[in-house]
Amino acid sequence: MFLASWLWGTAVILFCVSWFLLGRRRRRQGEPPLENGFLPYLGCALKFGANPLEFLKEKQKKHGHIFTCHVAGKYIHFLTDPFSYHALMRQGKHLDWKKFHFATSAKAFGHGSIDPAEGNTTENFHHTFIRTLQGNALDALIEAMMENLQYVMLQSRTPKLQSNAWVTEGLYTFCCQVMFESGFLTLFGKEFNSNNDKNLSSKQETERAHILNALENFKEFDKIFPALVAGLPIHLFKSAHSAREKLGEALLHKNLLKRDNLSELVTLRMFLNDTLSTFDDMEKAKTHVAVLWASQANTIPATFWTLFYLLKNPEAMRAATKEVQHVLESAEESISLDGKHISLNRKQLDNMPILDSIIKEAMRLSSASMTFRVAKEDFTLHLENDSYSIRKDDVVALYPQLLHFDPEIYADPLTFKYDRFLNENGEEKTDFYRNGRKLKYYYMPFGTGIAKCPGRLFAVHEIKQFLALMFSYFEIELVDSNVECPSLDQSRAGLGVLQPSNDIDFRYRLKCL
Repeated sequence: MFLASWLWGTAVILFCVSWFLLGRRRRRQGEPPLENGFLPYLGCALKFGANPLEFLKEKQKKHGHIFTCHVAGKYIHFLTDPFSYHALMRQGKHLDWKKFHFATSAKAFGHGSIDPAEGNTTENFHHTFIRTLQGNALDALIEAMMENLQYVMLQSRTPKLQSNAWVTEGLYTFCCQVMFESGFLTLFGKEFNSNNDKNLSSKQETERAHILNALENFKEFDKIFPALVAGLPIHLFKSAHSAREKLGEALLHKNLLKRDNLSELVTLRMFLNDTLSTFDDMEKAKTHVAVLWASQANTIPATFWTLFYLLKNPEAMRAATKEVQHVLESAEESISLDGKHISLNRKQLDNMPILDSIIKEAMRLSSASMTFRVAKEDFTLHLENDSYSIRKDDVVALYPQLLHFDPEIYADPLTFKYDRFLNENGEEKTDFYRNGRKLKYYYMPFGTGIAKCPGRLFAVHEIKQFLALMFSYFEIELVDSNVECPSLDQSRAGLGVLQPSNDIDFRYRLKCL
């Protein structure tokens, strides 16, 4: 036993020494400063994962505005000067934005490669999303979401709202259930036809049970999503793997065809899956799981943070409520509980600069997305004052949280200021400066460039709709008005809006209308 342990220990030591001497990358002339880390393969991954913002601030202070970190087998060049961000955007000839996203989607969701070069499909996914989430298609999504939010808030949750008594619930739990159920119905339609179904109530209850079951599977799968992005196989996570498979089964084409009011996005994706891909039925379904995840994973926590900051800031709440009331009055929309729903179109929602500023500020404080580009070949990256050699297959990355928390750009950056994105005329503010120079890039929760999130407009409209309806139908307050702001869950850093580390109790009841 002792001999076996000694041999294993010796083998591990020899491996580590060999890696340290032979496997570590050596910085070449003209390359950015290099941080290899001390762990084989992982490199700096553990320190980066513990607190990415502080890790990058430390390296920025040590090395300057560009440096390279070995993270989980990848060499990532972090670019931290916002005035050099445009250099990344204009390097399309040398940098590939699709490779990382395509590979990540296949690993996480379990479908075959969606890169047309791999031969599984000829669909241009980015074009599909632009076509069905922006322009005229956005109007239909907004209309459906408005209807579904009111159905979920006022009918689907009726047992909790039978009297005017206060209902106490976790704020994140509430946002999660309302936004998931409403968003699911908006994208994937309904199992019942509300116009001529004699057993409507029973079918609505069954439908809600199915969606809430899908929500539980979504949460189970979402918990391990960062591990999947890092490259760990899903088979290591038995319950999450089962949850992903169940989501796939629910979104099989044969099941979607039974639903009414499918969105244009899902309808088109089904058609393109069937005509342009060689995916089997489950792989097709898993591309829809990817759509479901993308539509919920960031919108839910963004909704939570926006409402939480409003509840913590009475001045912001008064300003937001006043703006919503003004828009509703201008649209001649009356608020009642007699079954007549509020209707706000895209133009009316766009005329809410205070809500825009509040949502931006909440996302500035909570988002930790990363922008990735993969080098197609060895090339020279030209920045404002310097040039650096980049190797093929290396990753060049931006971490916008550095920008969002920069006190030179945002005074008192850790404090929520609801009007931070409003100018003196109460309109959208776009003039932000660093070192006396105006910034082109100052707010980046949705990424930037050609890879900017195609669903960002719908996401912001969803949150506005949610808030407008909460202000209109409910009295809402925190159970403890002095509760501290929950910390950000850093395990999801790099993936978008961070979730709270703990839920916060709030209470609500229907207004006497």
